[in-house]
Amino acid sequence: MPHPIHTRWIELPQGAGASQAAYLALPPGGSGPGLLLYQEIFGVNEHIRVVAEQYALAGFVVLAPDVFWRQAPRVELGYEGADMQRARELMNGMDRQHLLADIALHVGALRQRPEVRDKVAALGYCMGGRLAYLAAATTDVDAAVGYYGGGIQDQLDLASRIRCPLMLHYGETDSHIPLQAVDRVRQALTASGSEVFVYPGAGHGFNCWARASYHAPSAALAHARSLHLLATSLF
Repeated sequence: MPHPIHTRWIELPQGAGASQAAYLALPPGGSGPGLLLYQEIFGVNEHIRVVAEQYALAGFVVLAPDVFWRQAPRVELGYEGADMQRARELMNGMDRQHLLADIALHVGALRQRPEVRDKVAALGYCMGGRLAYLAAATTDVDAAVGYYGGGIQDQLDLASRIRCPLMLHYGETDSHIPLQAVDRVRQALTASGSEVFVYPGAGHGFNCWARASYHAPSAALAHARSLHLLATSLF
């Protein structure tokens, strides 16, 4: 029996002969709503590719862009030691204007794919959670979900621009994002009707089964909530 999910790397033209790689996962039916999947600081690694396939099984056309394409194309990093240091260097070396332009390009490229029916959302983890928030604030995505998005609390000037359903997930014991920062995010997003969830006993990276911080109960509940939002917003 053939595998129900079809995956491949594709190239997104960036102009002047440049292109950005992205991992594409198609659902069993071959078409569906579009879902932009934004990576952690570790690249479009095995974990992100499996997440893409997980959401493709749920019926979404998933596109995971290689966010670090300008600095280290197709880089894949681990979660500790030198890899962690390299990941942080790549994140800190990103240009905000380039990043916003890339997000707009990703949304447009996904909407134009022949497999995508009608609506598009953004979903991201860690750095990608912040990118999903930026997509909600600066593009026409129809929904967005962010997991432990570091730095959202520093970009709340964009909160008034949120016009689509937005859901954010945080870990109670996240050493990178204190609960005071989560409270600021929640207060800033109250008017938009966005949902902000905090998971008791969960730390940063709680969704990633390859990390020591993986917290299965929180990952399962957050995934269920995310699927509900995406299904009701996109299908």
